[in-house]
Amino acid sequence: MHCDHFYKIILADDHALVRQGVRKIIEEDGNLEVVGEAGDGMELLEILKTIQPDLVIVDIAMPRLRGLEATKRIKHLYPRVKIIILSMHRSKEYLRQAVAAGVSGYLLKEDADTALHTAIKAVRNGQEFFSPLLAV
Repeated sequence: MHCDHFYKIILADDHALVRQGVRKIIEEDGNLEVVGEAGDGMELLEILKTIQPDLVIVDIAMPRLRGLEATKRIKHLYPRVKIIILSMHRSKEYLRQAVAAGVSGYLLKEDADTALHTAIKAVRNGQEFFSPLLAV
């Protein structure tokens, strides 16, 4: 796949170790670049004022401003930015709320090492991606 620019991604998760792990997986692909990291939703919104990524990967459970609330604000302020939820919650209710908020994908953390690149590629190509582990 020829690409003339990096696909810019911002990570938002309140656990630095999770962000490091996700960044490592993402940057295995030479066309993907992590351009920012946030520890909570408020910090994420601040970063978005200066950096416009192609994609935000956001955890649902964060302090100060939760992932779903941040997602709604991002979709309102920056409609072109795609969002993938990265969560440990398998809850159908969270999934329903995430879809209603406008996410392009919902990935379980336990799935990230195997499915993250697939999810990013799908979203980058205008498709949606939902963790296979969510299927009932």
